[in-house]
Amino acid sequence: MMLAVVGLVLLGVFVLRFRKDRRRLSNGVFLLLGMAFCGVWLLGSGAEGDTPVVLAGLLVLLSPLLVLVLAGLLMVNGGQLLRREGVRVANLLPLGLGIALLVPYVLLAVAIFTGEIWFVVILASLTMAVSYIGFLFASFLPYSLFYGALPYRPGMDAIVVHGSGLLGDRVPPLLASRLDRAVELYRAEIAAGRRPVLITSGGKGSDEAVSEAAAMAGYLVDKGVPAENVVLEDRSTTTRENLLYTKRLLGERGTSTRMVLVTSNFHILRTAILARRLDLDAEVTGAKTAFYYLPSAILREFAAILVAYKWVNMITCLALTALPVLALLLTRDMPHHYGD
Repeated sequence: MMLAVVGLVLLGVFVLRFRKDRRRLSNGVFLLLGMAFCGVWLLGSGAEGDTPVVLAGLLVLLSPLLVLVLAGLLMVNGGQLLRREGVRVANLLPLGLGIALLVPYVLLAVAIFTGEIWFVVILASLTMAVSYIGFLFASFLPYSLFYGALPYRPGMDAIVVHGSGLLGDRVPPLLASRLDRAVELYRAEIAAGRRPVLITSGGKGSDEAVSEAAAMAGYLVDKGVPAENVVLEDRSTTTRENLLYTKRLLGERGTSTRMVLVTSNFHILRTAILARRLDLDAEVTGAKTAFYYLPSAILREFAAILVAYKWVNMITCLALTALPVLALLLTRDMPHHYGD
């Protein structure tokens, strides 16, 4: 019963924090913990005898197998991404992560083969850090999907479309999906009697014939959006710059800064978190993305969030990895080999 109480309290905290501001990664942490405690309670309450113990043992035994399956899927996806999108650092992420997930198993094999206690300590330290990152990812992914599934809340003064790169002077499919989503929202607002401004964002890259903002504006006009309702923000090179320039642009126009940010579905939660940190009155909605592209994109988003909170994550990882080493140093009579 205690597990159920803890789970319900955590879910209650999630609801309160979500109602106050849905743009928090910590919401996902409370949601995951609450669901986990309630799930364990339901599992235990609905089973008899030693069944919960057996199920828990099966989960422990299956966890390494699931990690191996995940590593294999990531490496397959990485190969597919490299074939379709070319060799770039960002496209190597799924393949690299798949290989990295195999490292603990290699260390475990070495530890078993040699019987060296320090290999076990290194494996334990690595496992602690990986478990922490895995927990954060397990909080990030479901909440990102949950946030992306939330219905659009109308009544915006501006619809801001984030750029994603051009092909010369052409709008590629990824960016076109964002613009199509923006047109959909614009028409819904018009049908409701409002007339929001559409802001296209993105400067001119070294390999681009025109600025992203200009190419995007042309695409929107071709879709039937009046040119006078489209405003260009053509200086930004990052999402952060775009948000700051857009806020300033709306302020200069004397328009309220309530806005919806349109990006790809994998990018919505990080964009929402950034908007919150910049104290913007903004919500985020996402456009669909090709399925094969999602694993790499989601991993990049998660990595960017880790970097955004780098000091908290670094300190936590260092503290966790130090625990097995400290345990070994404090247990001075521990043999150096298993067979001693």
